[in-house]
Amino acid sequence: MNAACIGTGGFLGALARYWLSGLVHRMLPMTSFPFGTLAVNLLGCLAIGLLSGLIEARQIFGPELRAFVLIGIMGSFTTFSTFGFETFAMLRDEEYLRAVSNIGLQVVLGLLLVWIGFSLTASR
Repeated sequence: MNAACIGTGGFLGALARYWLSGLVHRMLPMTSFPFGTLAVNLLGCLAIGLLSGLIEARQIFGPELRAFVLIGIMGSFTTFSTFGFETFAMLRDEEYLRAVSNIGLQVVLGLLLVWIGFSLTASR
């Protein structure tokens, strides 16, 4: 049941990401900056903060609905929101070294691996 909830949520999150990113790019056609991606990532961070706060404070959503919304929809909409929430949780729990390590590893190693992957496959 969890896989179906996550898969369905993932489908909806991917469509929402595609729609919002495209909308922002159509609104700002004369720029090369990825404002669509920025909008998706920032909105995703706000949404996962609101949703996780509601879930924690009010104990709403059963396990299936949590999986559908937080893992499925939000995970497909933007994994950046998960990165933001997990880092926030570490900071909230005063795990500063883990939070800074998470930021550094995710951003620096992520960019390094994109470069490595691209370098390995790009034709010269």
